[in-house]
Amino acid sequence: MSLCREIRPGVWWTGAIDWDRRLFDALIPLPNGTSYNSYLVKGSEKTALIDGVDPAMLGVLLDNLRELGVDKLDFIVSQHAEQDHSGAIKKLAELFPEAKIIGSAKCMELLVEFSLVDKNRVQEVKDGEKIYLGAKTLEFIHAPWVHWPDTIFTYLTEDRILFTCDFLGSHLATSDLYAIDTITVYEAAKRYYAEIMMPFRPNVKRHLERIKDLTIEVVAPSHGPLYDRPQFILDAYRDWSSDEVKNQVVLPYVSMHGSTRKMADYLVQALIKRGVGVKRFDLTVTDTGELAEALVDAATVVIGSPTILAGAHPLALYAAILANALRPKTRFASIFGSYGWGGKAPEQIKAAIPNLKVELIEPVMAKGYPKEADFRALDGLADQILAKHKEQGIA
Repeated sequence: MSLCREIRPGVWWTGAIDWDRRLFDALIPLPNGTSYNSYLVKGSEKTALIDGVDPAMLGVLLDNLRELGVDKLDFIVSQHAEQDHSGAIKKLAELFPEAKIIGSAKCMELLVEFSLVDKNRVQEVKDGEKIYLGAKTLEFIHAPWVHWPDTIFTYLTEDRILFTCDFLGSHLATSDLYAIDTITVYEAAKRYYAEIMMPFRPNVKRHLERIKDLTIEVVAPSHGPLYDRPQFILDAYRDWSSDEVKNQVVLPYVSMHGSTRKMADYLVQALIKRGVGVKRFDLTVTDTGELAEALVDAATVVIGSPTILAGAHPLALYAAILANALRPKTRFASIFGSYGWGGKAPEQIKAAIPNLKVELIEPVMAKGYPKEADFRALDGLADQILAKHKEQGIA
């Protein structure tokens, strides 16, 4: 069954809602599903489709195009070559042989290398280039390294719609075309930013600056609902990508026999008593998306690990590797945990976070079950964290 929806006269959402998908890239949990947003723009002379959908949803896209009576496409705009946007393009190119596949030079190169289109079908569009469809003009804005090097935005001049690809999106399956439930959308968008955009924070800031003078009435991303109040998501991105941190500690930990858990519980209480916010994660049951989201704002991350085979627990190392990959604006880091006869857990965790530009606070490691001296050391760690936050003017 088709479900195309009109955004403006001559402009339709023609994508697909994936209610049941629960994992993206075999890595990112999707607790609320996602959508693959494709858009049809019909001018008085020519017609363009902006992005395809994931191959699994090709039939939905084709049903939508049939409902709109589309029997010819002049352009298929590929804003990004990743499969969830471009996987359907191979079939679309077969069904619409007259269509030119357009996008950045890098995107066109990737589509050809991925065997999705023939090199004779592709056409590069340069930064600032425009294509006139008849009463509707598409202007292309290159946005490299907002996730991939090939990304572009597409600005529909007459209707003041900015199609932003992954930028400003969210993994959220919803029947709402626009972001109506702003609390739910905010959380989904922040989680998406953390998982997809945060590693490229300098580029996020740069591209926000590039589009700030555009008159935008609708932001149309490639995942999640659209924004007919664009300032909502633009302000959120400015906040998340800024250099400002909050008086918060992210505390992921894992415990084998209860020692590290006891230390985690004690440190959480010590921080709360000192007025420092804490987000605590038991890594044996943690949704990594929630952990990533917590890292967006926190001034400090403290990782707790027992010692296993003379090193850090694999789940603690995974948390460190995740933080290192996401590159949050965190300012401080520390480590706590327990050991038996010896080990190198703190050294391994430190070695796993070279991308974090943080000041490392001395770890607290207990031999066996934590004793009074270990709890006093945790109090000292909490005091140091508070002092560091006060130096930053956030506590």
